[in-house]
Amino acid sequence: MESNETEEMELPECPVCLQTYCGESTVPRVLACGHSACESCLLQLPKPFPNTIHCPSCTVLVKYPHSQGPSALPRNIDLLRLVSFHQKPKTKPNSKPKHQTLQVLPHSWSDEFYANWKDRVIPNDAVLIEERLEDDRCTVIQGKITTPSSSSFPAISCIKKNQSVSLLQVGTSSSATESALSFSYVARIMRVLSGMCEKERDELGLILRASSRQIRLCKVFGLWFDLKSGSLYLVCEKHNRSMLRNCAPSSGIVGEDCSKVDTSSFVIIGAELCEAVISLHLEQLVAGCLTIQSFDCDNFGHPIIDPNEILVTGRKLHHCVAEAVCGKGRIGSPQFEVVCTKILKTHAYISPELLFELLQTKGITTECDSLRYPVGYSSDVWSVACVLLEMLIGKSFDEETFSDCQNLLEMVSDHSGWTEKITSLLVTSLGTEFATLQTILCKCLDLNPENRPLLIDVWKCFRGFLVKTQFDIMISLEKEVVDGNRSDCLVLGELCQLSKKIGEATTTRRGDDVGTDVDQVCKITVEMDLVEAISVGDIRCIDLKGHLDCITGFAVGGGYLFSSSFDKTICVWSLKDFAQVHRFRGHEHKIMATIVVHDEEQKSFCISGDSGCGIFIWDLNDNTFNQEPLKKWYEEKDWRYSGIHALAAPGNGYVYTGSGDKSIKAWSLKDGMFLCSMVGHKSVVSSLAVSDGVLYSGSWDGSIRLWSLVDHSLLTVLEEGSFPVSSVNVDNHMLVAADQHGCLKLWKNDVLKKSVQTHDGSIFAVSMEGKWLFTGGWDRTVHVQSLASGFWKISSLTCSSLLRD
Repeated sequence: MESNETEEMELPECPVCLQTYCGESTVPRVLACGHSACESCLLQLPKPFPNTIHCPSCTVLVKYPHSQGPSALPRNIDLLRLVSFHQKPKTKPNSKPKHQTLQVLPHSWSDEFYANWKDRVIPNDAVLIEERLEDDRCTVIQGKITTPSSSSFPAISCIKKNQSVSLLQVGTSSSATESALSFSYVARIMRVLSGMCEKERDELGLILRASSRQIRLCKVFGLWFDLKSGSLYLVCEKHNRSMLRNCAPSSGIVGEDCSKVDTSSFVIIGAELCEAVISLHLEQLVAGCLTIQSFDCDNFGHPIIDPNEILVTGRKLHHCVAEAVCGKGRIGSPQFEVVCTKILKTHAYISPELLFELLQTKGITTECDSLRYPVGYSSDVWSVACVLLEMLIGKSFDEETFSDCQNLLEMVSDHSGWTEKITSLLVTSLGTEFATLQTILCKCLDLNPENRPLLIDVWKCFRGFLVKTQFDIMISLEKEVVDGNRSDCLVLGELCQLSKKIGEATTTRRGDDVGTDVDQVCKITVEMDLVEAISVGDIRCIDLKGHLDCITGFAVGGGYLFSSSFDKTICVWSLKDFAQVHRFRGHEHKIMATIVVHDEEQKSFCISGDSGCGIFIWDLNDNTFNQEPLKKWYEEKDWRYSGIHALAAPGNGYVYTGSGDKSIKAWSLKDGMFLCSMVGHKSVVSSLAVSDGVLYSGSWDGSIRLWSLVDHSLLTVLEEGSFPVSSVNVDNHMLVAADQHGCLKLWKNDVLKKSVQTHDGSIFAVSMEGKWLFTGGWDRTVHVQSLASGFWKISSLTCSSLLRD
């Protein structure tokens, strides 16, 4: 029985390589923190500082006693004896254990969502709107690109200065809920995008990707947010449209004298119009409706499709249909005639099957179920043919072809007579030498989409009058266009829907009313992220008044909030009802810092330091709160310096003070005895922070120094800046330092990652919570920034008083 237990016993192994310890290849070495690891693994661990590593078990920073490295560490004799006692130790496969990751605080949008859209953002000062409209949802507004103040936006890199652009509203920021936060420009765009339904975002993504891959589509530069109107716009390039309009005057290319028809121009433009629409089909997109205004011309005079104009045309069609059939579930011939009349006034060419599909999306049924054909690429063939006929004949095309049949039902009943009229117009305009072109254009207007020719065939017909047929072997588009199985119709998409508010958020508030119930407030702070809760108005701000001078610090512990002040007192506030329950008095000088610590017996204490070098410890284990401090002691006073400026307690039984005499001192928390002094700074030590066995100190000399908590030696100097450091904060190998000029610097694993100007004036308070960074300073503003998404500003909150750490 004992033998079986011995065989099943797991022998000690290295926490890094998981190999069983032995006296030869895997020698266990004891670190200063008490944990052990094999010597070979310790040699391969990264050294953040000279002769220093992070313990693989507890991640505490430990130093080797000598420059020889791990070989100078003592062997773990007990582990070696245990291994040698068992002659047949079991070894495990060389596989690393799975580490459980901590779940971060919830976000309004994910990091992946931000990464997908951040490169599409156009800076606010890069666009100048030439004319603003009260309701621009059904209108493309014009603008111009200016020189932005920031070049950090990738979307602006491909836009020329003074480039004319068109803007179409695709979303608005929801004003249903009041927010105490003032969100940054990028955050506002992300909030609008996250409030859209998934189909709307997918359509935006399709348009953006299509424009980047097809030269016959107008370049879509990205998304721009108007801070005045709170609207999100799709920004598209704009060229000189007059070139294409000059090809389609009121009398068409034919002109008033039919003998002066310019057929060569019509053939060239017709072929290139087909190419532009085919490029849209190659991206599995169907316009659904086209007008002359749907086409622009590039710098070489080639027609290109304008996505903004297509979306505007679609919105106008939705508006016409909704206005004509409002409140009706089924319409007959008279109501249908009203719909057709309103659509004709927009000069938009929509195929019959798409019109019936549009009615069906509104919940309207008609008497023409026989015309319900599927919407696809052939729907654009109808629209292209109508645009070409308008270019050929002019505006009289609508009058001559639709004046006698404004009701589509009449056109269906006499479709042959309608096509004969169109044929007659083509013969008059083009003559008999273009018989093949006349035939294929008439086929494009067939009521059955399956009987219409492919757009590639229409293009070939035009091309046949320009290029000899033997060059058709150079064409490779036919298979790509024909094999397209799925298509998305822009006119039927979510971006053209006007039955709901543009950009209205799909998420609702968590609760209808917050009220002043403290329990409810506490519940909210647990269930949602602080930033998210404030942004939707689910957090109430309560003014706690009790101090007579500037507040210098906050600390939380034991269910209480402690605030220190220049008025030489510490106020104690209950976190249950936010009432002031006590005031600690005793300091004779301004209190500069306060912290809450816990000793080995889990007892809580509040420690405060003042400008007169006094250090006071207040007992928090008695709810009556004694008036006198539990302990107090003083640093050695010097008239040249200004006492204590910072406090830190890492839980090792010591309290560390950052002083005006340029030093950091270690004190025993138990009896207040002075342990040692760490010198190196050239000015006041203004801030202290502790993480993973390292003490971080920031000073007015502009430097940040790292000290080992094992032997209190200097590890390294991260920064020798020119501006005084006012606050430092560290969490999970990430260090943030703020200076008195409003600049933030971010280090990760002791490597500087980014520096950014965030405040107007000194930053006094810095705090990290999950992936959020909170800063407050002289400008009376709290800035909230994302650490995980590239250290960019999310929002700001304006306060009525100065904020200090």
